[in-house]
Amino acid sequence: MMRLGLVTVALTLVVFFVIYRIIKLPSRYDRKPQTLSPWSALDHGIDPSTVNGEES
Repeated sequence: MMRLGLVTVALTLVVFFVIYRIIKLPSRYDRKPQTLSPWSALDHGIDPSTVNGEES
């Protein structure tokens, strides 16, 4: 009986992950910005006063 429970849980998890992968939201709904604003660049340790390593 315990083995049947483990098989049921395993199948449920497999079905859940397959459905999750199929119904995943498109990348346009991701909250990551494509370009860093000067404000968010500071959060990532990037100095916004420099452009490509050169002082502006």
